[in-house]
Amino acid sequence: MTMREKLLQTLTALQPEHLDVVDESHMHSRGQETHYKAVIVSLAFHGLNAVKRHQKVYATLGELMGQFHALALHTYTPEEWAQQGFAPDSPTCRGGSKHDH
Repeated sequence: MTMREKLLQTLTALQPEHLDVVDESHMHSRGQETHYKAVIVSLAFHGLNAVKRHQKVYATLGELMGQFHALALHTYTPEEWAQQGFAPDSPTCRGGSKHDH
């Protein structure tokens, strides 16, 4: 199972109405399966600020958090998603990893 598949499977615990996990490793210097973008639309985020939403995602992912380098989180309630309908593009990585030479 790829890391993307593991992330998708684990994040279903948040009962998302929309879930997309994109491997963005090609945009970064560290190679494959290191950088991800997750767009999660769930009622579980209702009433939570961005920090609390991210903490909820981190808690859900648990030990998986240590198995990749970066995770760009875009968390929405269904109402917010209906208004916005898309997540912003991720910026290009500027490096700085201990794995860069």
